[in-house]
Amino acid sequence: MNALPSISNQIDENKIFQIIDKNFSNLAPFWYPLITNWLIRSYNVFQDIDKFVILIYFINRNLIFYRKNGLIIDYEAFYKDKELEIQKINISDIAHDLKMPKESVRRKILELEKKGIIKKTGKKIFLNRSAFIAAKAKDTLKDLCILIQKLNALLVKEMDTNKEFELSEISNSIKENFSFCWYHFYKFLFIFTNRWRNNYTDLETLAIGMVVMLNTIQNKDFKSKTLNRKSFHKLAQGSDDVGVNAMSISDITGIPRPTVVRKLKYLIRTDFLIRNEKKLLSLNIQGKTMKNLTKIQEMNMKDLSNFLYRVFNQIKIINS
Repeated sequence: MNALPSISNQIDENKIFQIIDKNFSNLAPFWYPLITNWLIRSYNVFQDIDKFVILIYFINRNLIFYRKNGLIIDYEAFYKDKELEIQKINISDIAHDLKMPKESVRRKILELEKKGIIKKTGKKIFLNRSAFIAAKAKDTLKDLCILIQKLNALLVKEMDTNKEFELSEISNSIKENFSFCWYHFYKFLFIFTNRWRNNYTDLETLAIGMVVMLNTIQNKDFKSKTLNRKSFHKLAQGSDDVGVNAMSISDITGIPRPTVVRKLKYLIRTDFLIRNEKKLLSLNIQGKTMKNLTKIQEMNMKDLSNFLYRVFNQIKIINS
């Protein structure tokens, strides 16, 4: 940093929300892969997304500690140790914060202990390196940087900033301020996943539904149009000639086919998806489901805007 940053140069959080809402079709091809890929990677660590969420909850306790003490840890320093000491926390707090049943949390933590992911030494608790590396923010960081770069381009187009960052600048800035940025990313993820759990069902079902959404984005004519969020989701509905089936979803996610079939029944029954005569699945969000999901997505986009506001302004400060 060559000079003190100008307060007036920061991008307003509400402006970011407006940009996302207005240009949703331009950002959706990068937003949906970010969250879908994260869900799939999370599943493939333990074949249980909630178990992975508990793991990153423990990691986030350290990020909170750094934040409270005014420390910013870079990417390389954060991942260099063989073990990560984590703050002791009771099961009730985890269950409350993650909106999971207390007994489910207890059972999943015991399973993590049996696998040696978590180990206790006296009054200290450690995550072993294999678990720590499994949660390493490598591919997710790449996906996030691409989303931020696309947002940056829209901000330049709207004349809210005159600086368009290279992908490497965004990546290096996040890595330099990793504990700050990833604290806010995890905070967003916990809110996002809790909201789905509270209103619908498990995160594996969300991952399956998101794969259908990704398929829709890739096969509908979105690229040539700039659509706001409402218009985007209206166009995304209906049968698609290039749909996706249960076997493909299983191959993409790693979730066993019988489990995929069972969870697809829920998504069809609750008016999220439709299956055509060829057994291909597409979006069919209608009626009460559409009304509820619209409200939830509004909240999700506001929380995403808050996260991007904090990270993007940090990138601007670093590169000013």
